[in-house]
Amino acid sequence: MSRTAHIVRTTGETSVDVYVDLDGTEKTVDISTGVGFYDHMLHQLGKHGGFDLKIAVKGDLHIDAHHTMEDTAIALGQAFAEALGDKAGVVRFADASVPLDEVLARAVVDLSGRPYMVHEEPMDIAPMISTDYPTSMTRHILESFAYHARICLHVTVLRASNPGQKPDAHHVIEAQFKALARALKYATRIDGTDIPSTKGVL
Repeated sequence: MSRTAHIVRTTGETSVDVYVDLDGTEKTVDISTGVGFYDHMLHQLGKHGGFDLKIAVKGDLHIDAHHTMEDTAIALGQAFAEALGDKAGVVRFADASVPLDEVLARAVVDLSGRPYMVHEEPMDIAPMISTDYPTSMTRHILESFAYHARICLHVTVLRASNPGQKPDAHHVIEAQFKALARALKYATRIDGTDIPSTKGVL
């Protein structure tokens, strides 16, 4: 059974085209949002999640990156929800901890059908990465994705730096995306035929 989805989201602010194959048949990740660091994070998601992921976005970057990042996360969440279908046979629950040098991040996923998100990261990281990625957007990206994918998601930065050192914003955020990728990889894996819920539906 093919677990793929193609979502096109067009608004007065952005045009987003997302394709995902949860089983990574082509081993292809191709990302272009116009926001360099965001592209890098979404590439981590596809690569470490084992998904085929193609994202092409044209947004109102002359204003700022907010709409582009938000709408991409919405469409990506919608694509995951569609590709998962009725979720028959999926593992459903998964967690992953990922280190990136001094940073340790953990993501926990439940493909519950009930959107919820808990996010914890240091408050004292740099406000920007490069010139176009506001670090405050990470929470909103994860929240938008979780809501539209209809999953419960907890992402926590367990350690952000060595004692006496300031957190590296790049590492703090990248570790979160890598942990999310691995947790999604395990949670979406097929391990049976039944819907993994006593309700009989997810």
